Amino acid sequence: MRNVFLLIFVFSTILMNAQTRIIAHRVYFQAQPPTAENSLKALHNAQALKVYGAEFDVRRSADGMLVVNHDEHHGDMEIAETLYSDLKKLRLSNGEKLPTLKQYLKHGKRDPEVKLIVELKPAKTKILEDEIVKQTLRLVKKLGIESQTEFISFSLNICREIRKQSPDLLVHYLNGDLSPQQLKAENLNGLDYHYKVLTEEHPEWIREARALGLKTNAWTVNDPEIYEQLKNQGMDFVTTNIPEQLLKN
Repeated sequence: MRNVFLLIFVFSTILMNAQTRIIAHRVYFQAQPPTAENSLKALHNAQALKVYGAEFDVRRSADGMLVVNHDEHHGDMEIAETLYSDLKKLRLSNGEKLPTLKQYLKHGKRDPEVKLIVELKPAKTKILEDEIVKQTLRLVKKLGIESQTEFISFSLNICREIRKQSPDLLVHYLNGDLSPQQLKAENLNGLDYHYKVLTEEHPEWIREARALGLKTNAWTVNDPEIYEQLKNQGMDFVTTNIPEQLLKN
């Protein structure tokens, strides 16, 4: 009987580890009621939903302030060319000020069960990208949230720099142009590609990545049928605007 219970435990553990987990894209802004994407309220929504992770975007202002915003522009202001004192004057659609990365990470730290998936946006030069990485890692370490934080980027240079400066942190590449073998050679932890790359162009990459010990993620999966397809293929994570709906599947 003891062996039976042991087998059940092992089998349950395997199933748990094999589950496709949900990451809220630009945190959970399409909640009820809806709120501004990448806002602190959207982060709170993701924490309340208890998803695996909350994904958000980081850019750097002209005076070196790291802020959370997806687009290059905040209103008609280009973030990289604008002082933070001017950026914060324009409120988000829900009335919040444009949040800084420090504010975001401190809010995220309140719920250590929800991973903070930090997307560092490409900058205009390698020097700027390296500085953004340095600033971000310094802040993460100061807050003591290394184990709660994971990184993604479309910039291969940013991914390389994170691994160079902090080899223990998890880093996934977003651009969709490197094979699992190439990602392994770059010493990255996994791929995080648009779902069409993994369902139409290179479906074999899911299997190849898993065989190499790499994690797999697909963005932005807002169709439950696509989610089921990826889940059946053994996808580790999906990033979505509809986390509440997919959690029910």
